[in-house]
Amino acid sequence: MLTPRSRAWVFSLNTFVAAMAALYLGLRFSLPRPSWAMITVYVVSQPLSGTLRSKAVFRLLGTVLGAAMACVIVPQLVNAPELMSLAMALWVGGCLYLALLDRTPRSYVFMLGGYTAAIIGFPGVAAPGALFDTALVRVEEIGLGIVCATVVHTVLFPRPVGPVLLERIDGFLADAGRWAQDALAGRRDARTRREWHRLAEDVTALHLLATHLPFDTAGLRPRAGAVRALHERMSMLLPILSSIEDRLAVLQAQGPDASRDALLKALSAWIHSGPDASREEGQRLAGACAALAPPLDARADWSALVTTSLAVRLGELVDTVQDCRDLRAFIRDPTGSAPERLTPLLRSRVQRPLHRDRGLALMSSVAAAVAVLLCCAVWISLAWPEGSAAAMMAAVYSSLFATQDDPVPAILSALAFTLVSFVVGAVYLFGVLPGLDGFPMLVAALAPTLLGVGVLLADPRWAGRASIAVLGLLGTLSLQDRYVADLADFLNSSLAQAAGFIAAALSTRFLRSVGTEWSAYRLLRIGWRELAGLASAPGVPDRQGWTSRMVDRLGLLTPRLALATSRDEALEAADALADLRLGLNVVDLQRVRPHVGGAASVSAERLLGSIAGHFRERSRGRVTVPPVELLGALDETLGNVADAPSSNEKRAGVLALVGLRRALFPDAAPYRAPPLEVA
Repeated sequence: MLTPRSRAWVFSLNTFVAAMAALYLGLRFSLPRPSWAMITVYVVSQPLSGTLRSKAVFRLLGTVLGAAMACVIVPQLVNAPELMSLAMALWVGGCLYLALLDRTPRSYVFMLGGYTAAIIGFPGVAAPGALFDTALVRVEEIGLGIVCATVVHTVLFPRPVGPVLLERIDGFLADAGRWAQDALAGRRDARTRREWHRLAEDVTALHLLATHLPFDTAGLRPRAGAVRALHERMSMLLPILSSIEDRLAVLQAQGPDASRDALLKALSAWIHSGPDASREEGQRLAGACAALAPPLDARADWSALVTTSLAVRLGELVDTVQDCRDLRAFIRDPTGSAPERLTPLLRSRVQRPLHRDRGLALMSSVAAAVAVLLCCAVWISLAWPEGSAAAMMAAVYSSLFATQDDPVPAILSALAFTLVSFVVGAVYLFGVLPGLDGFPMLVAALAPTLLGVGVLLADPRWAGRASIAVLGLLGTLSLQDRYVADLADFLNSSLAQAAGFIAAALSTRFLRSVGTEWSAYRLLRIGWRELAGLASAPGVPDRQGWTSRMVDRLGLLTPRLALATSRDEALEAADALADLRLGLNVVDLQRVRPHVGGAASVSAERLLGSIAGHFRERSRGRVTVPPVELLGALDETLGNVADAPSSNEKRAGVLALVGLRRALFPDAAPYRAPPLEVA
């Protein structure tokens, strides 16, 4: 078993070997810029074999897309530089917009398609007739780098995605088990709040990691359908545990209950037993949870309603935990068989959606387009021969950091590391390379620097900065079949690239940068707007889709809330996990509303309309707390639904309304059933 440090050195050595192989083959095949193949190796190399392969495939697709668009735009508009600049800027911005909306590894195709067109197209203005040949050669060089990186990392000490995914699944289930025991014990503090935030981050991280499974190198890899099913069940643990925590807070304030407390201790012990816990014991506990619920009728008091809600959520917890354990076992041994009840989940082909922010994506795309246009304006007005390099860098670095709340510090940090790489490149270019004779000596000269940078690439804390440095260094060297170096060209090119960084930073600063508090509040407002849409939907909304998006938002909120420095009342009072539960209850009420009949159906429709109106106003910043009239409408609906004829829909409706009341009015006085009408 390799240590993390040893794995970093193995990764660095593999990457260096692949880069030297790509350079050697590029020289052997007389490619014009073999350094592009070497650069590609460092761009696509990843510690996990599956992530490398997926990135390699997406990079090749993005390169072909960008090269094709450069061949379309530049020859047609080369005699109208202003129009060509506008077309290229719109292409870069449009591709970046699509990439930011995707939020999966596929987004690399769009992002790369955008700035590859700039990388090939802008320098190609000098010789538009040869642009197709240049684009074809670039695709060949990049393809060579991809092949070398893939072969070396696959053959020499590959590190599959599967084992890492399994390790993270075990970590998630262990964390979820600890939170479940805290919830069952009634512990609610800052630590448990951090715990569920971390769980939300882990759910999204697992989902994104699983997208690389089809590209994995393992002979026996987990089935993608099983991982999707596990992701769905893990997502449901968060609202279930949060609901249990909330209901217990109400009931424990009323005093102890021997049967309930005994059941909670038994559940906690079963969860603590881990994956090897008895399935029969779980079934027994599920039956005990069902038996805990008192009968539901129109005269049921608030304690009985909350107890019923708790009992149902406890039963769901048992089922969900058992499903997660069974899916974990199936993922570990794909040759085995999964329980029959999981077949619908395993056969599902639905890709669960993640959070999308179209407004912020549009701001980022506009900032990128403006940065490119700014550089093009200077390039055209000054007839600056190196202006193409500035426009290229503006496109690249406006895109690379667009996912951050404030990309400017990252762009300036990248500029600093690029300047350092220019200095190191100058030492090689004018001090080391002139004295070398032959390929072996070149390899020996590059090894100390590239091997050291490769170790940093394997460390997530340094990977971003190390990749910037190695790209700057290899781009500066621009190794070819013969030594070529000119100090004036080197200085002009370095200045132009720095100008591209500065243009990207300026455009982003004025058009795109936002604070962490602003970003966190925007995430909440998007959730509130979607809640309004759930409540006003004409049909039954997608329950799992809402869960997936909200769990993703929870994960995105965590680092932003941790970095928030202001004490904004609306931000501090917001509870995204309560919003998640609320949305699930809205969906459940939408589902049962047509089936409870009469006054219950009418009052439920009015209630949903009021909820939609409240969250629509809240998303606009006009209100922060629900109006007291909404509590009256909720209690009226609860009474009407509880008075409906007994059915599964009635029970689901009552539970949804109890959940809505706890999410919207946690501090309200207990619900009181309406008095009996005397004939």
